[in-house]
Formats: sequence, structure tokens, C-alpha cells
Amino acid sequence: MDVNASMVSDFILVNLFGRSGSHQILFSLVATMFVMGLLGNAVLLFLIHEDPRLHTPMYFLLSQLSLFDIGFPLVTIPKMASDFLRGEGSISFGGCAAQIFFLIMIGVAEGVLLALMSYDRYVAVCCPLQYPVLMRRQVCLLMVGSSWLAGVLIACIQTPITLHFPYCASRIVDHFFCEVPALLKLSCADTSAYELALSTSGVLILLLPLSLIATSYSHVLKAVLRMRSEEARKKAFATCSSHITVVGLFYGAAVFIYMVPGAYHSPHQDNVVSLFYSLVTPTLNPLIYSLRNREVRVALVKVLSRAAFRLNR
Repeated sequence: MDVNASMVSDFILVNLFGRSGSHQILFSLVATMFVMGLLGNAVLLFLIHEDPRLHTPMYFLLSQLSLFDIGFPLVTIPKMASDFLRGEGSISFGGCAAQIFFLIMIGVAEGVLLALMSYDRYVAVCCPLQYPVLMRRQVCLLMVGSSWLAGVLIACIQTPITLHFPYCASRIVDHFFCEVPALLKLSCADTSAYELALSTSGVLILLLPLSLIATSYSHVLKAVLRMRSEEARKKAFATCSSHITVVGLFYGAAVFIYMVPGAYHSPHQDNVVSLFYSLVTPTLNPLIYSLRNREVRVALVKVLSRAAFRLNR
């Protein structure tokens, strides 16, 4: 079959939910989490923009994380919700390509950003006197730019290669959105070499940032344990533990999907884990940072107090 022939047919996405009452309740829960995640990240972005005390390198990087956490669910959840409500899950070749591109771009960019955020915490705790120089504005912009560039570059490479394969067998993707591993299972060509290349690139994309994160926080832990001030130790632990929690949630799901061989996990497990990193993690991130970081809580109280004062005037 000609490769181009695969481009004219729609793919069929498998709905994550059935039509039973229990699945409708689960759908309502997912929809609620989706709205909460968007609102939480939007509020965090607003606070960082409005409060001058949050105009620091750490919160600038955190604002970029919130942008990624807004984008990730928007790529997958509205389409899934539409399919559930219509009772039909077709997606065009172009729509599938768009999902793959944006998911790879945001996923890679967020992974790189989390690694760079660990460097920021390393400098703040281990080299506080050099922090204004090492984390000056130009460096922060370079960090953010490099994370976006890495995401776009990997997406521009992997998306066309994935969709270049002929899909002449079943058009049913055993997933609720177009993801590379799920799509490759439908190809009638030999994709083993590409899957090996994906695993190799996965080592670079996932394990290299993870090694930087582990190195940074090993130094941070040593420095924190040597601090004489208990208040300073608590503040350092609170800030760094927030970041470590986010890293664990994001990388745990990504490693399971892209590093663990497909024979060791079922399509149902893939759906659950994908829902976790595409919805649950972006929803939890603003809660993790806002609850653990005193500066964010103070900024939120300040904004709410100002709004209440204007309403009572």
C-alpha cells in the first residue's frame, strides 16, 4: 500500500470511558480536574505576573511550567470529552499529527525545564552569593529558550517519522489520544529499528535530565543538612521538596510509557498512566507549589484582599 494512502483515512480513538453510569461519574471527575488544573495554573501565572516579590528566577521558571501544564491537558482532554459526548472517536490524520507534535514538544520542553529548575535550586542553596550573577535574567531566558527549542526540535523529528509509516491495517488506536507507541502498533511496516531509536532517544531525553536533577539535589541535600539555622533548613526543604514531588510525578509516568518495553504493560495501563501525566500532574502542580511556598500563599491572600476591598467600596 502506498504510504500516502494512509494520510487520507481517519484514525479511531478508543474512548477511555464507557456509557455506564459509573463511567459518567468518572468522566465528570476528569472534567472537574481539567477545569481545576486550568484555573490553578492560570491563577499561579497571574500571581507571578502581578506580585513584584515573585519576580525572581525561580518563579519565572515556574511560570513556564504553568504554561506547559495548561497546554498539556488542552491537547488531549477536550478531544476526549468531545468523543465521549458524541459517542464517536474519529480523528483526522492532520489532527493526529497535531496531537503527536504538541505532546512531544510540551513533554520534552517540560522535562528539560524541570532539570534546569533543579539547577536553579542548586545555585540558590549551594552558591547563594553568586545567585544574582549565575541566575541573571539573560541566563533565565536562555534556559527557557533552550527548553522550548529542545521540545520543538524533537517534535519536528519524531512526528514526521512516526506518520511516514504506512498504516494499512486497523485504524483503531488503542488509546484515547494519538501517542507514538500506540500508533506504531498499527503500522504494517517493520518499525523495530525506529522503536529502538525511540528507546535510545528516551535515554537522552529522560535519563540525562534526571541525572542532572539527581546530581543537583544530592548537593542541595548536603548543603541543607549543614545549615545551622532551623528556619533556613525548613525553607530550603519546603521549596526543594515541592520540585522533587513534581519531578517524581512527571518522570515516573514518562519513564513507564517510553522506557518500559510495551510487552510489560497493557493498553489499559498506558491509558491510565497517560491520563495521569496529561491531567493529574498538571492539576496537582499549582497546588503543590502554592501550598508549600509561603510567597505564593501571601501573594494569593494579597490579591484576594484587594479584590474584597474593591467589592466592598
